[in-house]
Amino acid sequence: MARAAGVSRQTVSNVLNTPEIVKAGTRERVQAVIAELGYRPNISARRLRTRQSSTIGFCLDPLSQGISSAVLDRYLHALTEQATARGMRILVYTAKDSGQEIGQFQRLLDEADVDAFVLTSTHDGDPRPGWLRQHGADFVTFGRPWGEADIDGSPQLWVDVDGAAGSAAACRHLLAQGARQIAFLGWPSPSGVGEDRLNGWRSVMLEQRNQGELGGLRWQCKDEVADAQRLVAQQLRRLDGPGELDGIVCASDTLALGALMALNAANLTSIPVIGFDNSPVSMALGISSIDQCLQDVAEGTLELLLGPEGNQVLKHQSNASRAHRLITPQLIVRTRSGV
Repeated sequence: MARAAGVSRQTVSNVLNTPEIVKAGTRERVQAVIAELGYRPNISARRLRTRQSSTIGFCLDPLSQGISSAVLDRYLHALTEQATARGMRILVYTAKDSGQEIGQFQRLLDEADVDAFVLTSTHDGDPRPGWLRQHGADFVTFGRPWGEADIDGSPQLWVDVDGAAGSAAACRHLLAQGARQIAFLGWPSPSGVGEDRLNGWRSVMLEQRNQGELGGLRWQCKDEVADAQRLVAQQLRRLDGPGELDGIVCASDTLALGALMALNAANLTSIPVIGFDNSPVSMALGISSIDQCLQDVAEGTLELLLGPEGNQVLKHQSNASRAHRLITPQLIVRTRSGV
């Protein structure tokens, strides 16, 4: 291959293993020769030579029955697909809680089964990142390091969806349709993700009214359809009349479904509801929702770990400007069917 491409053997090796360090023209020429000759690298030999497993560890969250639980399944699928294209593998393991997951970290590192980890479901007081840093393990989180004083300045590698941008887009869409009394249905505190999505709604609504006028429009309950239906029904009974509510932005599709069921029961089907996560339920029922662009999240995850095109875990310097990816989600507008 080196002879056919007119380059050195080291250059071919660089194109295969660290393509980002090779000039674009040279890289493309070598890649064209590789494709023409049908060359496939010996992955087992590479693992022996580099002493890397070419494997990324990923913990499946405990089984959840929620409507929005499919988000992590779709993310894992996108991550696996893109990792495979780079010659990497995803090793999936399970744990019931953070303590048990840390035990899995220890086992996988002791047996040299993985080169890095991808963590999900980050939260305030999460012990996992600290344990991995203490043991010198590479990792990236899908989710910000909630609870840190300076999230944007954190050297921790993280990729996340801009929940504030998503709920702000939902709110602006309803305003453009003529709505003015727009409620936000979210989760109880503390919830970093929930607060992020709440902040997008709040920032847009504060452009229209004073802070004191928002209190009655902020609703919260557990992420359960029945709880959301019950809460919205209670709020509807408190309304003085038409015009008191003309839109609801929700922190999840689970909450959106509960809100819609309450609106339908009250014969208020004209009030629009927008969910978050673009779940299969929202697609089936025609509920407008915020899509998290999980293909982009997976791409950002691998770029942080491997570089733009590489297939080996990079050793990162503590540089916050290169440590984060904040993905802008997309509003999907639908005309809903009956619920």
